[in-house]
Amino acid sequence: MKFVLAPDSFKESMTSKEACEAMERGIKKIYKDAECIKVPMADGGEGTVCALVQATKGKMYKATVKNPLGEEIEANFGMLGDSETAVIEMAEASGIELIGKELRNPMITTTYGTGEIIKKALDLGAKKIVIGIGGSATNDGGVGMVQALGGSFKDKDGNEIGFGGGELSKIQTIDVSNLDKRLKGIDIEVACDVSNTLCGELGASYIFGPQKGATPEMVKELDFNLNHYADKVYQTLGKDIKNIKGSGAAGGLGAALVGFLDGKLKRGIELVIKHTGLKEKLKGADYLFTGEGSIDSQTIFGKTPMGVSKEAKDLGVKSIAFGGRVLEGSENLYEVGVTAIFGITPGVITLKEALEDGAKNLERTVENVVRLL
Repeated sequence: MKFVLAPDSFKESMTSKEACEAMERGIKKIYKDAECIKVPMADGGEGTVCALVQATKGKMYKATVKNPLGEEIEANFGMLGDSETAVIEMAEASGIELIGKELRNPMITTTYGTGEIIKKALDLGAKKIVIGIGGSATNDGGVGMVQALGGSFKDKDGNEIGFGGGELSKIQTIDVSNLDKRLKGIDIEVACDVSNTLCGELGASYIFGPQKGATPEMVKELDFNLNHYADKVYQTLGKDIKNIKGSGAAGGLGAALVGFLDGKLKRGIELVIKHTGLKEKLKGADYLFTGEGSIDSQTIFGKTPMGVSKEAKDLGVKSIAFGGRVLEGSENLYEVGVTAIFGITPGVITLKEALEDGAKNLERTVENVVRLL
């Protein structure tokens, strides 16, 4: 029997690697000689770097970078097993979890640190970059990232503008002549699962600004500033970053990655499937086992169980999903190839108990399912 194990992490309970190991233990209790191909997964958000590095036998690195408030911190990133593809999560340098609620202010937070990680990846010889852009604390249109890579944004007096979305209205000139030359010809894939544009009522400031600490007054100012910035980019580079779907992701970082670095916006799960070689590993498999902490009505919109089950269905492989909890709306997954869905909690228990015993519960549930198979 050949099983491909491709779960996401079970948040606060198991990493995707630990979930793979629990699944394998459950299977081997019944089929001692089963072939278990472990492919830890993620959907472009938290855990993507670890999942891709582990799946490709790559290597983790650290970089000293600026956090959203400009303070020095250590951020993790990885190089895949091919030694030429860097994988980065912008949240490692510019994420909302890095600063306390009372300090969150998109008028002053910057993506500079994300640019510093990209620079470090180039120092290591990266020829390709995969970057996940979820979970940002910023609304600076990616200007900080571009500054870290050698771009310049000057005000009417010829001075470089400061950090944060509050500074963008000061931009008078944009100069990319000193942008890091190593970026030329680098293939940049951006894991982006939102379709919001840069500006307007469905743009970065209005939709995501409030959760980053923006007041209603700030939201209006930030949106005005992003409009001004986009106009200046169009005048200088001839690129319309204002109306690209996904350009509003991560406070406009999506716009900068496309406009300044020629990045390509793609669904996170598609990138992870591609770089882990999941499709090849599924060939000849009897079953795919997948899962994540919560399987619900949102799972069908690009989450790991949806993405991997779709691949399995295309190859005629049955797919079984396991969830820490299984909620209404999860049945939508049957349409995309999931054969069955199982919750792993054994009864009425506290959330604390569920998180602590996640691996044990997953192992037991997988064992029972394999007995049935």
